[in-house]
Amino acid sequence: MARRSPTTLPTDARAAKDRLMEAAEACFDKYGVAKTTMDDIAKVAGVSRPTVYRHFDDRDSLILAVVMRRSRQLIDRAQKFIRKHDSFEDQLVEGLIFLVDKGRKDPFVSLLVSPESMDLANQILGASTAAVDLAYEMWEPILTAARDRGELRADLDFRAIATWITYLILLLVGRGDIEPDVAAQREMLRTFVAPAFAPAPLPAPTRTARARKS
Repeated sequence: MARRSPTTLPTDARAAKDRLMEAAEACFDKYGVAKTTMDDIAKVAGVSRPTVYRHFDDRDSLILAVVMRRSRQLIDRAQKFIRKHDSFEDQLVEGLIFLVDKGRKDPFVSLLVSPESMDLANQILGASTAAVDLAYEMWEPILTAARDRGELRADLDFRAIATWITYLILLLVGRGDIEPDVAAQREMLRTFVAPAFAPAPLPAPTRTARARKS
């Protein structure tokens, strides 16, 4: 059984939620995500189960909060890394590889989206827009700059892009067997993904147009 902590929750609601999320992460590390109960989390946090429910409606919402907190900690680092690259193609490809790599190295995130836990991940992430909201927050300024430079199709909806990026990252993080080689991932993204975002090339001038110029 998880050992009860001698500490109590802070009176500040945000700090109290953080303490409960820390307790949840400790339980996830020990028991796994699927087997952790609200009782386990309450015992590690040193509080009653009703106290946990005062801050989180259910276990799924607590799991989602942990995922979002860990992901949000990555936003600033990811944006700085992406902005080191000049072209939007490089930003997209290298940014996706960066995020997939960090997700695979995070023991909790990789466990949640593993094939064995995919049903749980779909249940939790599918019931909320939080993951897409976070992706939108991270990518929106980068997409705006790319569109202003003429490197991104004007007809693409940023929210739709954020949704697609979220699903792709979750797939690649959870299925490392799809293409574990980074160089092959990069080639795949450049060949099959990046072109979908690029504006259509300008049509070649017709013979008549060339004749008029001459």
